Amino acid sequence: MGVLEVPVLIVGGGGCGLTASICLSDLGVDHLLVEKHEGTSHLPKAHFLNQRSMEVLRQHGVAGSVYELGMPTETCKVRFVTSLAGDGPLDRQEIYVFDAFGGGTLRQTYQRVSPCVTTNLPQLRLEPVLRRHAEERAPGKIRFGHELVDFTVDDEGVSARILDRAADRQLDVRARYVIGADGGKTFAPRLGVTMEGPSGLLDLVSTHFSADLSEWWWDDSTLIAMFLNPEGQGTFGSGIVVPMGPTWGRHCEEWALHFAFRPDDPERFNEEEIVPRLRELLKLPDLQPRVHRVSHWIMERVVADRYHFGRILLAGDAVHRHVPTGGLGLNGAMQDAHNLAWKLAAVVKGHAGEELLRTYEAERRPVGIANADWALFTFMNHAVLNAGMGIMPGAPVEANVMALQSYFSNTPVGASLRARAAEVFRTQRVEYSSIDVELGFSYADGALVADGTEPPPRDPMGSEHRPTTRPGHRLPHAWIEGDGRISTHDLTGSDLRFALIAGPAGRPWCDAAARAAEKLGLDVTAVRIGAGGDYRDATGEWAAVAGIGAEGAVLVRPDNHVAWRSTGAAANPDQTMLQTFETVLAR
Repeated sequence: MGVLEVPVLIVGGGGCGLTASICLSDLGVDHLLVEKHEGTSHLPKAHFLNQRSMEVLRQHGVAGSVYELGMPTETCKVRFVTSLAGDGPLDRQEIYVFDAFGGGTLRQTYQRVSPCVTTNLPQLRLEPVLRRHAEERAPGKIRFGHELVDFTVDDEGVSARILDRAADRQLDVRARYVIGADGGKTFAPRLGVTMEGPSGLLDLVSTHFSADLSEWWWDDSTLIAMFLNPEGQGTFGSGIVVPMGPTWGRHCEEWALHFAFRPDDPERFNEEEIVPRLRELLKLPDLQPRVHRVSHWIMERVVADRYHFGRILLAGDAVHRHVPTGGLGLNGAMQDAHNLAWKLAAVVKGHAGEELLRTYEAERRPVGIANADWALFTFMNHAVLNAGMGIMPGAPVEANVMALQSYFSNTPVGASLRARAAEVFRTQRVEYSSIDVELGFSYADGALVADGTEPPPRDPMGSEHRPTTRPGHRLPHAWIEGDGRISTHDLTGSDLRFALIAGPAGRPWCDAAARAAEKLGLDVTAVRIGAGGDYRDATGEWAAVAGIGAEGAVLVRPDNHVAWRSTGAAANPDQTMLQTFETVLAR
């Protein structure tokens, strides 16, 4: 056989690699994806998809398929309780309930800042959806059961040797660029990647099982049940149960139970005790669960020292791995792919210089560090919750029983303990409503032209988001009206298209952007929003976040991050727009 030549080779068929494939297909870039496993994930793994990831999927026509299968989050809640069942005085007691992930009282806030809401869909159900969309866009180019066994790099590209495991046959591939979405298993050792940060924090033991819990599960809105009881050990209290579908709510068929162990605890490998412990935790001694799989996840907070190695660019778990609280791992991986795909497309198609690819690391690595730090912060805060309840890991069971008896007692002390705990528990909003962490990240350096302004203040607790058109930030969402109602995010589309959004008197910017794009061979949508413009700002949403005057404009990249902004008119808009495109695209 000859050598298969493609502009881009993707190694890894998880959420990151499949998202990259979908984006590249829509951007018109031929590519090959290889994944050594025969199928997608057989473990639930990550399950929460935040608004930014759903915006990415919406931009590429996948969000509808995910929402169709995902858990509705209109009334999403996280419950801290003592047990699921049981009839003892400390059983089935409610400690605290959060409106979470855009549900309940948070709904209006989340809907105001994005065209998308959150959803919940574990990876074993999400990845087949992504794979189907990837295969529809790139027939024959999504190859599971194909393993990268060797590669060499030169100035012009990467030569890769791929093993078709079913046929036991070798495939030679030549690619200009490689996306390493392999979880750090293949490229990192060869490239000398250093993962910086603490590792071996805890062993999160997850049990994926089927059982009918409908008689005891609270309602259709509960996404996570966090258990705190006298028998609890370690961080994460006594364990966590999360519904995993395919039916959502109290009639869910599959669940995931998580326990956290110290890495040196030999009991973490005692899988024979999983079912007895599950029954004890839930206070359901006669439950007969069907265990699908028990898996171990050694928790760490590590970020690669580099993301970019010439022709090879690493993404997802290959460059950042952190604790699961906040769900920033899979979401960050999908957003890595989104950022990288348009830049690869611009370079492959000759619209941008090679230096554009360097902005991938410059932009995404600081976000990877921030996400890893935030995840560890929110995880460690669970220990604060335990202390707020008076429950101390490692303390005698009798002491923890007394603490809970005092907490639930109808006494002045009990009232004070409950009031104290409520204040402490509210701090965990850093995990369950961290909307600014999910949407408010920005790029200080990269494919942008800074305008010298200061970023808006950020909420240190992460729950208040202030949209802005400052270069480097995600474009603020607003509903605008033309022939129909669209989001400002829809102006870029799913291809390699920029958007120039001007004020109602900003026609000179629109005309200049169109002329610059024609000269450089680019696609740009140039519109004016406001009275007399191309789109009406009927609700005033855009005016509230635009950050420009009637004669100003913002340039939006294909990934819906702002590349440039002018608050008003300019003496020579043609020169300004040409220089802006050339700077952003490293021409």
